[in-house]
Amino acid sequence: MGKVKVLIAAGGTGGHVYPAIAIADALRDSSANTEILFVGTKSHMEWETVSKAEYDITSIWISGFHRRFTIKNLLFPVKLATSIAQSLFIIKKFNPDVVISCGGYVAGPVGWVATKMSIPLVIQEQNSFPGITNRMLAKNAELIFTAFGDAEKYFPNEKTQLAGNPTRKSLGRTNRKEALQAFNFSNNKKTLLILGGSGGARKINQAMQKHIKTLHNDLGLQIIWQCGKRYYDKLRSDTKPQNFEHLRLKDFIHDMPAAYAAADLVISRAGALSCSELALTGKPSILVPSPNVAGDHQTKNARSMVDNGAAKLVTDDQLVKRLPNAVQEIIDDEQRLKEMSKAAKNLAQPNAAEEIATEIIKLVRNKKQN
Repeated sequence: MGKVKVLIAAGGTGGHVYPAIAIADALRDSSANTEILFVGTKSHMEWETVSKAEYDITSIWISGFHRRFTIKNLLFPVKLATSIAQSLFIIKKFNPDVVISCGGYVAGPVGWVATKMSIPLVIQEQNSFPGITNRMLAKNAELIFTAFGDAEKYFPNEKTQLAGNPTRKSLGRTNRKEALQAFNFSNNKKTLLILGGSGGARKINQAMQKHIKTLHNDLGLQIIWQCGKRYYDKLRSDTKPQNFEHLRLKDFIHDMPAAYAAADLVISRAGALSCSELALTGKPSILVPSPNVAGDHQTKNARSMVDNGAAKLVTDDQLVKRLPNAVQEIIDDEQRLKEMSKAAKNLAQPNAAEEIATEIIKLVRNKKQN
């Protein structure tokens, strides 16, 4: 078939970027003759994360449209026109066989230009309630892959497949003993992992700050707390992590395989990727859905985990009050931890990236033959 050139548009958050990288890995593994280029923005996490994954990335100038009036909205038409021109230039220069949209504002202009140039567009949607970019692009897409059955009603039925969320294969490969050593932790204490998503979560951080002494001193836990870059400096100043021997306060965790492997229990937002990673790693969790997302999709994600016995749900407004008790009742119960871990693993779809990659290669092959 010759070389396959793949352009992947994904940006904004880890929920869009990490599945995109997982698909890229699967495409590269399936054929050494695959050339992959990412499109993102320089102002978001993809700029560093994609490069760290050893893929080339180029940028366009785009951001979201704010629902309430802001000065930034006045720039939006200019950004949109510029991003379309930049997308046209990138696509003409790279000449991809297929374009993949994994969501985020960056995917809008890239996907739109691709369909106007008759280049096959593939969508991968991570959430039960699809983002606006993928909903807009769906009509002209050739293939759409969803992670939740709930998402299928928003897309044309004949080209939509339920595949699960692509997750990083490295997540399940780290040895627990080595992971604990990486954080300078003991094998004789339970470890709590706090994840607020790639940007951090204000309410989770507030609850942790209030109860850090109870969790660390009274319950005797080792704690890995990813708080997000925008909260890190203030939390470091207010919490004084140097006073807590078994606390590791991080703005961002680059070695997620080690963090998951070290954890006995995870407190996390209920983004689609987080839920998929918890399933893949078999980690019991306390899920705190963000109330600030479209279609309340994080609550739907969390309910699916809870109904299957893999997680406990605590609402955002109840977390500060309930955090210590919620942690203690799970982390002290060995039998419950085992049952939740097993239930989480039963929800895992570890081959999602490979299945998506196979279908993409098949699509490109059919297009080249015709």
